[in-house]
Amino acid sequence: MKPAIRAAVLFALLTPAAWAAASLPTVEVYKSPTCGCCGKWVEHMKANGFKVVTHEMNDVTPHKQRLGVPVGMGSCHTAEVGGYLVEGHVPADDVKRLLTEKPKAKGLVSPGMPQSAPGMDMPGKQPYEIFLVRQDGSTSSFARH
Repeated sequence: MKPAIRAAVLFALLTPAAWAAASLPTVEVYKSPTCGCCGKWVEHMKANGFKVVTHEMNDVTPHKQRLGVPVGMGSCHTAEVGGYLVEGHVPADDVKRLLTEKPKAKGLVSPGMPQSAPGMDMPGKQPYEIFLVRQDGSTSSFARH
């Protein structure tokens, strides 16, 4: 293949990925400096095209309260992206779906620390659910994994 054609093909293949990555908003993550699974979730988000800014702190509770994480639906880290709350080990594809659909809601939560969720990566398949937090604080199922 001629170098000019090879370059054109490579450009055509890479350009859509660059546009997609550029269109994703930055994820602001609030987490403990000692939490390894939170760091793995950050890496998961980066691997899926998100730019991530991490704020390490010993107490993320004020951010959970500010963003409206429902009582009993918390996890180890809290994030903001595109004006939405993302609590816990929510898969990047669910975050992308949220940003595409743009529901009138506070955001998504993955309560607890499901072993199969991104960042936990423990052996075995434990089913878990992602919930949409509505503006009034009530929740509904958003995805099942």
